[in-house]
Amino acid sequence: MDKACKRVGLDDFGDDTFREPLKVLLNALKNEAELNFIGQLCVRNDILRLLGNRLQLVEDRKRFPEIADEIIQPPLFITGLPRSGTTFLHALLSQDPANRVPQVWELMYPSPPPEKGSYNSDRRITKTQLQLRSIDFLMPNFRTVHLIDARLPQECVAITNHDFRSHVFEIMYFVPSYRTWYDSQNKRPAYEFHRQFLQHLQWRCSGKRWVLKAPIHLLTLPDLFQVYPDAAIVVMHRDPLKVLPSCASFTQVLRAAFTDHIDRHRLGQEVMSRWERGARLAIECRQGRDGLPGERMFDVHYSELVKNPLFVVKNLYQYFGMELSEQAERAMRRFVAENPKDKEGVHRYSLEKFGLSEEVEKRRFQFYRDFWGIEPEA
Repeated sequence: MDKACKRVGLDDFGDDTFREPLKVLLNALKNEAELNFIGQLCVRNDILRLLGNRLQLVEDRKRFPEIADEIIQPPLFITGLPRSGTTFLHALLSQDPANRVPQVWELMYPSPPPEKGSYNSDRRITKTQLQLRSIDFLMPNFRTVHLIDARLPQECVAITNHDFRSHVFEIMYFVPSYRTWYDSQNKRPAYEFHRQFLQHLQWRCSGKRWVLKAPIHLLTLPDLFQVYPDAAIVVMHRDPLKVLPSCASFTQVLRAAFTDHIDRHRLGQEVMSRWERGARLAIECRQGRDGLPGERMFDVHYSELVKNPLFVVKNLYQYFGMELSEQAERAMRRFVAENPKDKEGVHRYSLEKFGLSEEVEKRRFQFYRDFWGIEPEA
C-alpha cells in the first residue's frame, strides 16, 4: 500500500473494508499459490495497479463530486455456468449502440473517467494493448480459450478486483484459504464498489443501459439484487459434461503462467464443486427462493445461441421490453458472420485429464440437465 501511494502520489484509499480481503489474499498467495518468479512479479505488479487505481478513483470523486450523482439505470447482467456462451453473447449485445459495456482498457486503467469524444482514441487503449501482448508469451494457448483485446468487452468481475473480494483470484491462482474466506462473506460491499465504478465510467461516457457479464454472479445473486434490485439477468445453460473440462482447462492455462505446480485432479475437484453449487443456485433463483425475483431472469441454452444467435437476442429483448433497432440488428448480424465458432482455433479438453469421470459427473448433474431439459452435447 505504501508503494502504491508513492507511485501515484496519493494516500486516500477510501473505505477501509478492502483491507481484510487484501490481507487474506496476500497470505494465500504467499503460503499456498506456489508462485514462480514470473508469478511473483505479475502478482505484485497487478496488486499495485489495483491499489493505484483505487487511490485515483477516490481522488477523482473528490475532484468531481458530481460523479456520485450518476444514476445507474437498471443494468442487464449475463451470467450462468462458465464456458456456456456468456462471452459471445456479451460481445454480440455490445454491437447495439444503446448498450454500454465496460471495455478491457477502461477496467485496467479507469482514471481519469473516460470521455465520449476520445473514447475510441484514448491513449490508455494503446497502453493496454502493449501490456496484453505479454499474454501471448506467458500463455501461448490463451486466445484459443478466450479472446481478449483492449477494445473488447470485459467481465465486470474485474471491477471487484479493486475491492479484493473477487472470484478472479481463485481462478488465476491456487488460493484455497482465500476461496473459503470469500465464500463465507457477504458480497454486498463488492457490489457497492461495482456500482460506484460504473458511475465513474459513465459520468462523461454514458449509454442507455449497462450490459455486464460474469459467470460468478450466479453464485452471488442475492447480494447483487441488494445493490441492483431492478437488474435484468440472463442465465446461460450448457451441458455440465462440457462445462467442467472446458472450465478446468481454461483455469489451467491461466495458472500455468504463474506456477510450476498444477495438480490437475485437484483442479478438477475445485471446478466441479464450485459449479455444482452454481447449478443448484440457478434452479433456486428461477424458483424464486430467498425472495429472488425469478421473473427478472431470462434463460438461454448454449445450443440455441450457437444455432440462431439473432433469434435468441430478439427473444431476450422482447422479454425485458427492450427495443432492438435496425442499426443494432445489422451490426449483430455482421458480428456473427465475422466471428464464427473456433475462429481462434479449437479448444480441446476432456474430463479424464482432470480426474473426472463422465459416468459420475453425469449422475451428479442429472438434476440440472433434467430441470432445464439439456440434451447431451456431442
